[in-house]
Amino acid sequence: MNAIPPPLGIVCELTHRCPLQCPYCSNPLELARAGAELGTDAWLRVLDEAAALGVLHVHFSGGEPTARKDLPDLVRRASANGLYTNLITAGVLLDAAAIDRLKAAGIDHIQLSFQDVIAESADRIAGLAGAHERKLAVAKAIRQAGLPLTLNFVVHRHNAERVPEMLALAESLGAARTEIAHVQYYGWGLVNRAALLPSRAQLEFTLQVVQEARARLAEKMVIDYVVPDYYAQRPKACMGGWGRREMVITPTGKAMPCHAADSLLGFEFPSVTDTPLADIWSNAPAFRRFRGTDWMPEPCRSCDRREIDWGGCRCQAFAMTGDAARTDPACALSPDHALMLAVAEGRPEAAPAFVYRRIGHAPASVSAEPVPAEATV
Repeated sequence: MNAIPPPLGIVCELTHRCPLQCPYCSNPLELARAGAELGTDAWLRVLDEAAALGVLHVHFSGGEPTARKDLPDLVRRASANGLYTNLITAGVLLDAAAIDRLKAAGIDHIQLSFQDVIAESADRIAGLAGAHERKLAVAKAIRQAGLPLTLNFVVHRHNAERVPEMLALAESLGAARTEIAHVQYYGWGLVNRAALLPSRAQLEFTLQVVQEARARLAEKMVIDYVVPDYYAQRPKACMGGWGRREMVITPTGKAMPCHAADSLLGFEFPSVTDTPLADIWSNAPAFRRFRGTDWMPEPCRSCDRREIDWGGCRCQAFAMTGDAARTDPACALSPDHALMLAVAEGRPEAAPAFVYRRIGHAPASVSAEPVPAEATV
């Protein structure tokens, strides 16, 4: 077994069930049904193995993780194992009593997502009437319970102009951290790319707003900002590098280096039901495939940023070029960068209708071939 550092965190995607239908959902197009999910005992064993491996953080995610009735039991086991516990939730299934149960079980932090600051727009994006008002109530209940709160606003062409109001809302709700995160175009986000991709002017506006707010709120709130790669000059280090810092476990038990890795063809990802976590992390070919720098083609191999961005996103390279081993097209040095520029420049003026995320109603798989700029995939 290779002596490599353990992952800092694991993302436990407990379920794909969710009352929201967001068109940028990071879950795969084929969503697992409740009957295929790992049971409580299996998840408890995963948490025990994670602690033994040296993992520090566990992120309970989904879908909507609060749809699992055993969530407090899982939080309790993670906490007993000394893991820092973070709940990533849409919030609409929570109330004060549920938050108190999670606090008693040992939850350390809650990250709550918002679709917008205007209820009508937020509910339209979420595909659920009344969702925004529920989220506001839940945010207040989280703070009243004395738990630290992060707000996550997913930004795109339909709400980018309201980033100032998003930050004002976060400040008023007492969030210690806020993420202004542009949609990342994999899975459902890729299906809805033409409906969501902002203009360059919108991107520049949001960046300026965030920079000004960081200076103004430096003593009060941390503000994270994630750009859409279609306007980037250099790629980001997706998940801190493939197989370097994080492990994602799907509702059915598949272990992957990132949320979107299931979109890659020709990869076999091991299951936690038949392989120990430590063995997966150190020895699974899928985890070793793009770990480090030996796999890199030019221009990555000779780039002085190769141990900063680690070649960028493998899933994006695959989505744009059909080859997961190519340099991320987000990089201006990539021979495929023109593909990404063409999509940004070909962004339609009128946004097509959303294809909402729904279990049992997956759209046709997105082709791995380069997508023409005029396509509305």
